[in-house]
Amino acid sequence: MTNENQFTLSDHDEATKTLTEAVTGKIQYLQTLAKAIDDQDDRQVYELINSKKYSNEILHARHGAQDTENEKLVEDIQPKISAFLSQKLIKYLNEMYPFFYFEETAPGNFQFYFGNWWGRRLFGTVDVLNVEFHFDKREYEKLSRAFELEYENKRLNSDAIERLSKENERLQSLIDSQDERDQQKEELRAQIKAVSQEKVMPWESSKQRESKQKLVDQLSHLTELDEEANDAYRTIRDNEETVLALSKEDTLIGYEKQSIVSKFGNFENFEAKNKTLYRDYIANLIAAEK
Repeated sequence: MTNENQFTLSDHDEATKTLTEAVTGKIQYLQTLAKAIDDQDDRQVYELINSKKYSNEILHARHGAQDTENEKLVEDIQPKISAFLSQKLIKYLNEMYPFFYFEETAPGNFQFYFGNWWGRRLFGTVDVLNVEFHFDKREYEKLSRAFELEYENKRLNSDAIERLSKENERLQSLIDSQDERDQQKEELRAQIKAVSQEKVMPWESSKQRESKQKLVDQLSHLTELDEEANDAYRTIRDNEETVLALSKEDTLIGYEKQSIVSKFGNFENFEAKNKTLYRDYIANLIAAEK
């Protein structure tokens, strides 16, 4: 009689074989990685921790051998791997980008400044595992825009500085014309008084009100200018401080542009180098092996 509760087990020998192969594969992966680290073989470490990127960038094989499952085994020690790989990478970056100054904020974590001059800008961070720069978007956009403005013979803050300078000229003129406005206000008050006291026929009263209102509006405008003039000294001072800050920024960006042109020839070459940084660095490691 057949037992209805009986179920079929998978083949135990086959399960044993499959499990053994899987465990052996992981052991071999870790052993290979350990040996690469022991041999100071950064190139192979990069290949082992991100086989997909290595295959695409170095082997130019979009469907090359990938080992993403085993790579998960070392996800929890990525900071340690980054610290290991950073020594050769930062040395290489110092040579390729002599105007970047790198600062290690934690083992394997780096931020970098543009230049060694006073007021230099924090420009981004380094992704050691992927050999990439993560630029500060705002600062990078300023540099990019500064190169674009060269074709207009302008600096990044030229328009803003010109606008603030013209505003200060207007405000200074407002201050200087205070006596003239005071005289105009006295004349307007006298005219308003005269119009108000003037006797007119009933059908002329509307025209009289219009004349008086025009005079009142002119007096109000002069009063508004007086109020603006009262604040003009402070505004001028604030504008001057802003112009100074913008001028300093233009000077610093000028240093940055000179540094890039000196090393790369132009901004386009600099951007192209950034895009191929991983490939170029691995090629450098391969050349060092040979």
